[in-house]
Amino acid sequence: MPNLIDVTYAQTGESTSTNNMGMRAMQARAYEARANQYLLIKAPPASGKSRALMFIALDKLHKQGVKKAIVAVPERSIGGSFSNEPLSKYGFFTDWELEEKNNLCTPGGDGNSSKVTALKDFIKGDDKILVCTHATLRFACAELEDADFDNVLLAIDEFHHVSADGENVLGETLRSLMANSSAHIVAMTGSYFRGDSVPVLAPEDEARFAKVTFNYYEQLNGYSYLKSLGIGYHFYQGSYVRENADGIVPISLVLNTDQKTIIHIPSVNSSESTTEKDDEVDAIIDVIGEFQNKDPDTGVITIKRHGDGKLIKLADLVHDDPKDRDRIMEYLRNIDSVDDMDVIIALGMAKEGFDWSFCEHSLTVGYRGSLTEVIQIIGRCTRDSDNKTHAQFTNLIAQPEAEDGQVKIAVNNMLKAITCSLLMEQVLAPNFKFKTKLPDDTEATPPGTMKIGGFKEPSTKRTKEIVESDLADLKAAILQDDKIIAASAGAVDPEVVNKHLIPKIIQIKYPDLTPEEVEEIRQHVVVDSAISTGEIKEEGDKKFIRMADKFVNIDELNIDLIDCINPFQSAFEILSKSVTTNVLKLIQESIESTRIKMDFEEVKILWPKVNAFVKEKGRQPALDASDLMERRLAECIIWIKEQKRQKAQGTSA
Repeated sequence: MPNLIDVTYAQTGESTSTNNMGMRAMQARAYEARANQYLLIKAPPASGKSRALMFIALDKLHKQGVKKAIVAVPERSIGGSFSNEPLSKYGFFTDWELEEKNNLCTPGGDGNSSKVTALKDFIKGDDKILVCTHATLRFACAELEDADFDNVLLAIDEFHHVSADGENVLGETLRSLMANSSAHIVAMTGSYFRGDSVPVLAPEDEARFAKVTFNYYEQLNGYSYLKSLGIGYHFYQGSYVRENADGIVPISLVLNTDQKTIIHIPSVNSSESTTEKDDEVDAIIDVIGEFQNKDPDTGVITIKRHGDGKLIKLADLVHDDPKDRDRIMEYLRNIDSVDDMDVIIALGMAKEGFDWSFCEHSLTVGYRGSLTEVIQIIGRCTRDSDNKTHAQFTNLIAQPEAEDGQVKIAVNNMLKAITCSLLMEQVLAPNFKFKTKLPDDTEATPPGTMKIGGFKEPSTKRTKEIVESDLADLKAAILQDDKIIAASAGAVDPEVVNKHLIPKIIQIKYPDLTPEEVEEIRQHVVVDSAISTGEIKEEGDKKFIRMADKFVNIDELNIDLIDCINPFQSAFEILSKSVTTNVLKLIQESIESTRIKMDFEEVKILWPKVNAFVKEKGRQPALDASDLMERRLAECIIWIKEQKRQKAQGTSA
């Protein structure tokens, strides 16, 4: 199956070069916002968030009167990102210095009394910087008063682990500190959203944060070596590590050991898992070649590759033995050569806080329900390195089988995987600015800007903030909606998607917006989704953009035209060409069983289309038509008749 997404980047070097203070582009942008009491930094993996925090924290400690800085990370392995850094060597005014006793990301339980006591002692003592896990911070906060954090900086790394859910202790702690103390908070995340659709912050709390966003396109376009990124899916039946009816082991079709690869095997609770994770690792080793040895000091496994006998170095992060795990992790942390490792097999690891810049291919088996997890996995292969010009993410997904009692789950997983790719396409695409095209507009359009007839620009501070900082979050909410997922398969009229379903999601996510503000945001989402991923070509002195299956003159773009296009349908069209007719039928049947119910708002949009259909075809749309949209028009007629019948009965009664 071809890649669903292929993005090419300019290799400008801008995101990796540094200024006179040793700051990369993202870090400099974050540093400009350092005076804010509450600061939220959204930036991709490998953009330098850890060092950005060091710059901000040191400025607060030395120039803003903040007494202390506490850095909290979700797991101990990430704590190493905040060890001593000689920042003054590169032009900054001071260094990041962490005393060993204040590094609480050491072996041992994060909630044990010694670590909690150490944090409490730090609060009361004279030391300035401490690093701990989210868990240690939670336990310590339970024994401290909010006032103890007055004038203290709390920096929360990988902030998507926090949520506004009332049962999320750290989320509750932060809200309490914001209400009852003068604490400063800097939150950082490489993911723009949580995979469980639970907001990280309540809207009223999030509104208090200044936001710094450095998007994926900026990051990857500014690399020196990486030129392109592909995102693709491969579908199989049976077991991914056992021979199918054709005598082929499915994973062998997508595993190329000439590429530095991280393989993420499925959760033991997923349908793709054999439930025997160690056996799956052994089977993957057998696909690669013949086991030679396992180094007792490092844990590195050496395999003699089938065919040419090349020796492949493999790391097994699946095995449960803590000593083995510690040995191989220590080895991986100290890799400095492209030849030190070839393949890593992981289960729930190598997603966060793990830096193998040489990685070229993230191969993931099984559907990941969390978009956050997918983002993190993709981020493992998108670090800039001189050994690669292309990075690849491949998701190996089980196809539904008609006799499978879990067919609906399998279909849903396929659709959600495809929908995830749509989100990634949006996130990875270049950003355009959109302006209203006026009738008498003769000014030249600046580069990176498009003018749209009838387009409503953000008119309030709130809508401008959402467009500038929250668009990826909003698109994530939209593309995780079941009705939108069905719509991506062409089961819903584009105007219903754009004018009915999307506004509903916006209203839920931002209940404080007026109808006028909702419409401004709706238009921006629809326009951005349709155009940012569209193919642009030039013919003579004119430019055309492909949206869905249409090429449109850029000078003739208007909001009504764009509203007639489903920006999310292209991925399903590629999918439909890549699976068997039987599988496609199963997918369509599953979609039909979960179709959205008709309502008056949709009818208002569809009724003119019913009339246009009758005029063009000379007949009414058929309920048993093979075309999904024709069937929907037929359902519209039935709905209207039913409403008339009910009204008549009500009148007579």
